[in-house]
Amino acid sequence: MVEQQVRPWDVLDPRVLNVIGNIPREQFVPEQSRNLAYADTRIPIGHYEGRTSHMLNPVIEGRLLQSLAIGEDDTVLQIGTGTGYVTACLATLARHVDSVDINPDMTALAEKNLARFEIANVTLSTGDGSTRWEQKQFYDCIAIMGSLPAIPDFYKKALKEGGRMFVVTGDAPVMKALLVTRISKNEWTLDELFETCIDPLINAEKPAQFVF
Repeated sequence: MVEQQVRPWDVLDPRVLNVIGNIPREQFVPEQSRNLAYADTRIPIGHYEGRTSHMLNPVIEGRLLQSLAIGEDDTVLQIGTGTGYVTACLATLARHVDSVDINPDMTALAEKNLARFEIANVTLSTGDGSTRWEQKQFYDCIAIMGSLPAIPDFYKKALKEGGRMFVVTGDAPVMKALLVTRISKNEWTLDELFETCIDPLINAEKPAQFVF
């Protein structure tokens, strides 16, 4: 997966490649889909409120991890735990990860998966992080695993100065993966990374539509 998919997608950070290569993704994939664990496809992982959730494609996971430039002393917030695979990658790179998922079944599954690999520097929570999550005041990095209509202002302000946020915004079929960096108290930069299309966060607010 690393050599054939992730590296050709400009994921070249050796720390990220090492983490992806060492954490067995198949152990975080539902048993019936483990033959697809390293395929460039979205794998269904669960259902909640009538919607099916999917893991991100491996190449998107790699770009996410690389763009955040996670340091060993960083504290990370992840919105959308899923099965815990990206959580495990984040935790291997960072000092601590706070991760929240709206689906209690996903929280329980991630807890089991992380325990299997003795990953203990993660605090898991069940809740709705679609607009805000106030577990800590500031974070070095924020990874939002589902798409949103626009960049969430609350999470911009939850970044420390120098902090980075990965977020996908827009509507299907074309969305943009973005890196937001806080460079001062009242200033942020925005880098467009690539176009993609991923599941929206459940309960993500949609902008009001103009009605004639």
